[in-house]
Amino acid sequence: MPTYSSSVSERHSQTLWVSDLTKSYYQDDQQAKFQHLQAEIDSLLQQLQNLKEQRLADHNQEE
Repeated sequence: MPTYSSSVSERHSQTLWVSDLTKSYYQDDQQAKFQHLQAEIDSLLQQLQNLKEQRLADHNQEE
C-alpha cells in the first residue's frame, strides 16, 4: 500500500492554492466555513505528524 506524506510547508502551499482557487467560486459565508475546515485539517495534519515523530523516537529508544 503506498504511503503519502506531506510536509507542513507543502500543505501550507496547497492550502494557499486551494484558497485562491475557491475565492471566485464561493460566497463569503462559504469561504469562512471552508477556511475553518481547512484550519482544522491543518491542525490534525500537524498532530498526526507530531505523533508519527514521537512514535519513531520512542521506537528508536527501545532499540
